[in-house]
Formats: sequence, C-alpha cells, structure tokens
Amino acid sequence: MTRLIFLGPPGAGKGTQAVVVAGKLQLAHISTGDLLRAAVAQQTPLGVEAQGYMDRGELVPDSLVLGLVRDRLQQPDTANGWILDGFPRNRSQAEDLNALLAEIDQQINQAVNLDVPDPVIIERMLARGRADDNEAVIRRRLEVYREQTAPLINFFRDRQQLLEIDGNAAVEVVTDRLVSALQVTA
Repeated sequence: MTRLIFLGPPGAGKGTQAVVVAGKLQLAHISTGDLLRAAVAQQTPLGVEAQGYMDRGELVPDSLVLGLVRDRLQQPDTANGWILDGFPRNRSQAEDLNALLAEIDQQINQAVNLDVPDPVIIERMLARGRADDNEAVIRRRLEVYREQTAPLINFFRDRQQLLEIDGNAAVEVVTDRLVSALQVTA
C-alpha cells in the first residue's frame, strides 16, 4: 500500500503531479483545499465550522483540517493508498498527522519533494497569468514556503521517508521520474 505526501514550493507542480500519479498508481488523491471546499458546500458539521472561520477571514485551525483528513483517509477509495496534497504545511501539522495516522493504523510511506529552482517557479507562475501572480507576490509566497514548509523536508529526511525528485522538467518527464522512483522504493 502506497501512502504519500507531496511537498514542494508553490508552482513546483505538486497538484498536477499528485493528480496524474494518483491516476497512474490507482491511489486516492486527497487535496485539503478540495476537502475544505466540499465540506463547506455539503454543509457538514466540520464544513459549517470551517465556513465560520473563512467568513471572518481567519485561517481554518489545524485541528479542523486534521478532522477532515481523518474522515477522508478512512473512505473506501483509500484502500490501495493515497497521496496527500497540501497538508501538512508545517512541522506541527506533520507531527499531528503522524499521531492521527498512528490512531487509525496507517503510516506515511514517503514524502515526495519536487525540487524546482526559484527562477523557474517565478517564470512558471507568471506564465499562468493569474491576477494574483505578480513577481512580488510570488517571491513572498516562496519566502513563506521557505520559512514554514521547507523544514518538512528535513523532518521527513530524518525519518528516512524523503524522496527527492527534480521537478525542473516537462510535466510528463517529472511524472516518469516520480513513477519510476516510487516503483523502485515500493
């Protein structure tokens, strides 16, 4: 059974690769952003609670996101394994996730880090043409990533769970690198 976390800076292609690799390996793709939006749309108890935070312009607390992740990881389509995309984003969340997984008798096989140089990320994000993707905003997002999320690379490396992939290539090439590396380590 394959259980993966995808790491990497914004614009590295985590979401794209998570969807493609999940399809190729028949794994459930779990995006915490999608989980939140679905819970809010369906007005589940956690969704209603999350909506309150979002309506006030506040971040949804980690405990609530963890509750959504807990529910999702126990769905039937996760039986073959899963890819968690967008969570954890910091060391505290990673520790909480490990505790949750121990409670539900699961564990992470690997954390996949897509490594892409900052100039390439900036170029990719500017090419998307989104209104909020100007160079100053992109550079700030990269700073926040380096401060908060990048330490997870060492967190998973210390646990011998890190798989580093060069993400500075065409989508198909990165996918091939990922699938090949995962099949070797499986």
